Amino acid sequence: MKTVLHTAQSRGHANHGWLDSYHSFSFAHYYNPERMHFGALRVLNDDTVAPGMGFGLHPHDNMEIISIPLAGQLKHKDTTGTEAIIKTGDVQIMSAGSGLQHSEMNGSNTEKVKFLQIWVFPKLRNIPPRYDQKSFDPQARKNGLQLIVSPEKSESSIWINQDAWFSMTAPGKGQTIQYTLHRKGNGVYLFLLHGKVSVNGISLQERDGLGISETDSFSIEASDDAEALLMEIPMVA
Repeated sequence: MKTVLHTAQSRGHANHGWLDSYHSFSFAHYYNPERMHFGALRVLNDDTVAPGMGFGLHPHDNMEIISIPLAGQLKHKDTTGTEAIIKTGDVQIMSAGSGLQHSEMNGSNTEKVKFLQIWVFPKLRNIPPRYDQKSFDPQARKNGLQLIVSPEKSESSIWINQDAWFSMTAPGKGQTIQYTLHRKGNGVYLFLLHGKVSVNGISLQERDGLGISETDSFSIEASDDAEALLMEIPMVA
């Protein structure tokens, strides 16, 4: 097993007043040549947006963009005509494909919104732009794995244009979660939302990230109640 640890404190950080953002990988004015991506995972931003503020209309192409609200709600609008609200428990994916413009605004004028912004390099380029979102029950990830993103079109997860699988897990203190990779040669980037866990003897705390590759499976041991996002992606971008 090969691992790379990115501690919470080592992330890039930018506070624009309306936006407070932590970058696990190089993004905007944060540049670290050793942290450009992990396989097909290009961006993992931990964002907090002030009430009534957000990202105005801007373009994307050939990128899979996933948003996962952790608190509050996001208001989405794009040039395909889609308008939607996503809130805690929801997962949103936008296949930018051949190109589109979108905005992501805080849906509240009084409360902050916290969300993960994730970019994954696509499998197929220049596909028609596509949007999807789905609600997931947080209780379904207690002491187990809850699949939220997969390359197969399914009623139980949202579809991504990549050989990628995203899962959430929330092990209780003392619990062990076994993860088996779906595809040989893939890697997993584990992002710990809260709590304390260890993987292969490596201790992780809140907002730490661990890249795991060259293995078919691994165990997550929780030393405290925890919640984590597991992003399994091809290691060739």
